[in-house]
Formats: sequence, structure tokens, C-alpha cells
Amino acid sequence: MVLNWIWVGFFIIAFVIAVIKLVFWGDFDVFPAMMDSTFSSSKTAFEISLGLTGVLSLWLGIMKIGEKGGVVNVLAKLLSPIFTKLFPDIPKGHPVTGSIFMNIAANMLGLDNAATPLGLKAMEQLQDLNQKKDTASNPMIMFLVLNTSGLTLIPISILVYRAQMGAAQPTDIFIPILLATFFSTLAGIAITSIFQKINLFNRTIMLTLGGAALVVAAVIWGFGQMDSILMNKVSTSAANIMLMLIIIAFILAGVRKKINVYDAFIEGAKEGFTTAVRIIPYLVAILVGIGVFRASGAMDMLIDGIKYGVEACGGNTDFVGALPTALMKPLSGSGARGMMVDAMTTYGADSFVGRLSCIFQGSTDTTFYILAVYFGSVGIVKTRHAVACGLLADLAGIIAAIAIAYLFFG
Repeated sequence: MVLNWIWVGFFIIAFVIAVIKLVFWGDFDVFPAMMDSTFSSSKTAFEISLGLTGVLSLWLGIMKIGEKGGVVNVLAKLLSPIFTKLFPDIPKGHPVTGSIFMNIAANMLGLDNAATPLGLKAMEQLQDLNQKKDTASNPMIMFLVLNTSGLTLIPISILVYRAQMGAAQPTDIFIPILLATFFSTLAGIAITSIFQKINLFNRTIMLTLGGAALVVAAVIWGFGQMDSILMNKVSTSAANIMLMLIIIAFILAGVRKKINVYDAFIEGAKEGFTTAVRIIPYLVAILVGIGVFRASGAMDMLIDGIKYGVEACGGNTDFVGALPTALMKPLSGSGARGMMVDAMTTYGADSFVGRLSCIFQGSTDTTFYILAVYFGSVGIVKTRHAVACGLLADLAGIIAAIAIAYLFFG
């Protein structure tokens, strides 16, 4: 229901603003721009779904091998202590915990192409456990928030963009991004736990979160000892080596179990095609709404309003120039990426705004895109508190990013 009203709101707000611009400012281009955005956004949605087909088929095929080879069950047993606390409604040792772990690991390594099909597989398994097939369950919402909070250890794509834009030290935003995304994830877990009445103050969760903090600190320290060229090489190589090791491990596990790994792969790959087709309507809906909202000028007016409010309160407005990236990120990953590049082009890659826009890009994920794709893939229409938790985690990431940017570059 929440997603429904947000989607309707995009169109109503866009239409009202377009009428005002036409009547009072004589802007005859606004309605053609809005209509053009509906066609281009629909095309983009189809192209995204089409592009996902091959990747979905590949990874769902690999996951099917891992499932039949017993790897997913092993992961589920290893993760059972922490997952039974964060996902109390999932039966202990259920294979979905392995799928959730694989998805989170892919996200942390910045492997978006692998993370999406793994996440869709996890959603299908969560839907099997769901008693109300049209309503998001508590485990689904916690899983979605872990995705939308955007925990990333290796933001390689952002480093590459900074290098292309002429940054003197492309990796200077590496540690700020890790800190911001870590706070966003912690906030997402805490907020969702409050909604779902999950007790976080127990030994298992505290040890796990503490251990995660130590791992993040170790990664920050290790990469902090490298120059930009070495960091890019090591992070890229590490991510791809780990990905290939996963594929090989799953195949070897299947061989060890004496299953026909080729047939298992084909069985899983077939699911990839049907899943890609199933998400097309949901992607078209959300991307068209976002496109109309942007084309009407509503986003620009929102930014100007925030700047005026901050100035009226006597606050520092240096961060406002980077806000388009932060506000666009929950709506569109490619849109936010374009905003980030635009900020670095306009203000300079090494400016405060340029750096902050990169931290925004790396500290959260595309909340509405993830909700549309993941929930759409299993037919969920009642999202309950998923949108609220996801957006609050995004807000925590934005606030953390601003504070950290002032700390490092202010």
C-alpha cells in the first residue's frame, strides 16, 4: 500500500508542478519532456530485465548445483546461530539462509550482477515459507533492508569513476564510504528489529556485529596501506577470485555428491528466464514514475527548498550540492550515478561536493528498485513496514555520509 501511494504521488506531484510551470512560466517543454521520459523509462526497464536474463540464468543455475550438492545446506547450518536471531521466523538450518548469505556476500564485494539473481533466489525460498503470499513476511523485510542499506566493502566502480574524472587520489573516499555504509546497515538492522520486536542485545548478535566491525576495520586498515593503483588491482582481483572460487566449489560439491551438474545447471537456468520476464511490469511501473518525477523538475525544486531551509537556519549549505545523488539513489541506481558524475563535473572530482556525492553513492542502495524487483518477482503487493525501514536506513546513511564527509574533507 505504501509503495502504491508513493507511485501515485510521483505522478500527481509531477503533473501539478508541470501545470504550474506551463501556466506561470510559459514552459511549453515540460509536458513533452515528461512524456518522453515515460517512453525512455519503459525502454530502460525492458532493457534491464533483458540484460538480467543471462545473468539470472547463470547464477540460478549455479545455485541449483550448490543446492543439490549440499553447499547451501552447509552454509545454512554455519549461519544458523545468527540467522535464527535476525530471522526468527525461518526454520533453523533452512537452505534460504545460505542463499541470503551468498547475496549479502556478493553485495559486500560490489558484485551487483551476481547479487541480484542470488537475492531473487532467496526471495523465492522466503516466499515458500510465507503464509500470506501477497504480503511481505518479517524475514522478507529484514532481507530487503539488508540489501537496501547497501553494505559494501569494495566500492570499485566509484573509484573507477573518480579516476576517470581526474581525481588526484581516487581512493580518498574509500574509508568514508565504508564507514557510512556500515552505519547505514547497522541502522537498518536496528530499525527493522524495533518494528519486528527482535532483541538485538544478546550474546550471539553482539559478538557477530562486533566481529563485523573488526573485519571492516581490518579491511579499512589494509587498503589504507596501498596506493590507488594497487588498491584497484587488489580489490578487483580479490572480488573476481572469490567469485570464481564459489562457482568451482559449487561444481565440485555437485560432482562429489554424484549429481549431474550439467542437468542441475540447466534446471536452475530455466528459472532465470521466467524470473526476468516476471519482473518487467514492476520495473516499468517504478522507473516510469521516477522518470516523470525527474522530468517535471520536482527533484530540482526539492533540492532548492532544502537549501533555502538550511540557509534560513544558519546552517552550512556546502553539502546541498551533493544531495541530488542522495535523493536519487533510493529511486534509481543509474540516475544516482549520473548525478554523481554531474557533481564531479560541475564542482570538481576533488571538491567537497564531488567527494560527498561519491560517499552518498556508496553508502546506500536503490531502495525502490530493490523493492520493485524482489517483491515483484514473487508477487508481493502488501509491503508492510519494508518501505519505512528501507528509507530510514537510507536516511541514516545520508546523515552519516554528511558527517563523515565534513570530518574527512570539511
